[in-house]
Amino acid sequence: MCLKNWCALFLLLSVTGVCAAANPVVPTTTLAAQTSNNTSAASSFATQSNGNAGAANVSKVDVHTLLYLGATTKVYAHLLVWFGKSDNMNVGYSSIDSKQVRRQVMDMISRGIDGVIIDWYGAGDWTDQASLLVMKEAELHPGFTFAIMIDKGTIQWHSCSGCSPQQALISQLQYVEQTYFSSPAYMRIQGRPVITDFGIDESYSVNWDQVATALPTQPEFIFENNGGFTHAVTDGSYSWVMPETSDYGMGYLTSFYDAGMAAPKEETVGATYKGFNDTLASWGSNRIMGQQCAQTWLQTFDKINSLYNSGKQLPYLQLVTWNDYEEATEIESGIDNCLSVSASSSGNSLKWSIKGDESTIDHYVAYVSTDGQNLMSLAEPQVGIRSLNLCSYSIGDGKYTFYVQAVGKPSIRNQISGAVTTTLACGTTNPPSGGGNSTIAVGATPSAITIASGNSGKVTVQVTPVSGTFNNAVALTCGGLPSTLQCSFAPSSVVPGASAVSSVLTVTAASSSASAAHHELRRFLLAMFFGFGAFGLVFVGNVDGRRRIRLIGVGILTVLVLMTVACGGGKSATGLQSSSSPNTRNYVVTINASAGSVQLSTPVTITVN
Repeated sequence: MCLKNWCALFLLLSVTGVCAAANPVVPTTTLAAQTSNNTSAASSFATQSNGNAGAANVSKVDVHTLLYLGATTKVYAHLLVWFGKSDNMNVGYSSIDSKQVRRQVMDMISRGIDGVIIDWYGAGDWTDQASLLVMKEAELHPGFTFAIMIDKGTIQWHSCSGCSPQQALISQLQYVEQTYFSSPAYMRIQGRPVITDFGIDESYSVNWDQVATALPTQPEFIFENNGGFTHAVTDGSYSWVMPETSDYGMGYLTSFYDAGMAAPKEETVGATYKGFNDTLASWGSNRIMGQQCAQTWLQTFDKINSLYNSGKQLPYLQLVTWNDYEEATEIESGIDNCLSVSASSSGNSLKWSIKGDESTIDHYVAYVSTDGQNLMSLAEPQVGIRSLNLCSYSIGDGKYTFYVQAVGKPSIRNQISGAVTTTLACGTTNPPSGGGNSTIAVGATPSAITIASGNSGKVTVQVTPVSGTFNNAVALTCGGLPSTLQCSFAPSSVVPGASAVSSVLTVTAASSSASAAHHELRRFLLAMFFGFGAFGLVFVGNVDGRRRIRLIGVGILTVLVLMTVACGGGKSATGLQSSSSPNTRNYVVTINASAGSVQLSTPVTITVN
């Protein structure tokens, strides 16, 4: 008969696995999470004939990664806030729903967007109600800003009684000044609040000098197109989508950026867009600029990258648009790249192929699962890699389900393969060969870094093939990691092939308070355990059998707690206190490179202040 105390102990052992016996597949996400709508678009929104993609799973890769290396460009989304009105397209949500506004701001932030420029139609209008909600939400997210674009409709529909267009414009701008400029989230350039306009000069005659002098606060006025750089009271200009062009607007954008470079004292606000189609708009005139399966989106970024660089920066970029569903420029629901992924297994290898243009993919993610629904990210292969040697990963022999996801470039749809179920038998097969007599060398640059408590540092890890090619995946992990440090690799697996490849190791140090708390906990537990060991055996020898079992159980449970505290970081690194500072510790962490029988490592010294 099993004693109650021992049964509880055995149950704990079976649950914890005492670290080493833990299940190597620890789910970090689910299949549902990787396939369901992850945007602020309404989940009910379906694909439209004008090219708007139905709500789906969209890449959250930072939009700045589409810009040239070293870009400091601020990226703004053009936001339409009139949805929910009966005279606009039903997209499944209302722009004056505070929860929807929060979803939109959070979605933008998750894609790396720095703020919004709101198409505004006047004081008290539906768009004004929505703009107030955007302001309130933006203020909750430091660094995320907003600006007001005065639409020509402001004068057309919200002119004061008996006012001229100019008087109406002044009245509306004074309202914006009083209502929005004081917000800490309002977009500013050199300390001045930004105002843009849409179509006012095309429809009305306005003396902008008089408009500017009527405002106690002098805003930065940003006008439209090439002529905006020479406009009265101008501080810069923005570009837009031009659906009438036959070259997807490339000539227009070139001309606009050239005009901006010729006016270095003015601000240049570039434009990127996925296409245009107003066939479903009530005011549409069948203007169409094709999306080219996301190539139009990427080409507009390529145009910027061909003209600007880290030494010649584009200061601002406007995404045209976040949610103009009626003219089909919206990116809220994601951009369709017309791509699919198919995966299969062969022996102990996972392979995949795609139909579509791989230039729309940022990277792949291979997922492993024991039940087909709860997933763990196994590897993030770079574009160009189409297979993984599953024996390179420490998941053990057995039956697993795998998926391969093609993660799109920013705001492009993610695509995932069907399930691939296979049984690994890595322990009964020959270890992978790099091809011929090839092997690899592993190095780290720099080999020593200093990190402030609570911050991160980076090390470049280079895997180089030696005397030939090495076509197997090399898994990178950290060894000897103390509990106060965390490490991650991007990517976590590389395939050298015929030339050296790199991965970036990020090491993060816990804050000093968290580290101190951890050490105090371990000190307490160790004291409790060894205190028990010092006199506990004598005491146990003088009690009856049942109480002896209970006390031994307590001791073993203490050991388990200590082991649990040590779990997760592998072998503990030695933290050597610096003689120069009592708060400085040095750790030697090993970078492990594993590919079947090939097992290499290189040390990195981490100093934490």
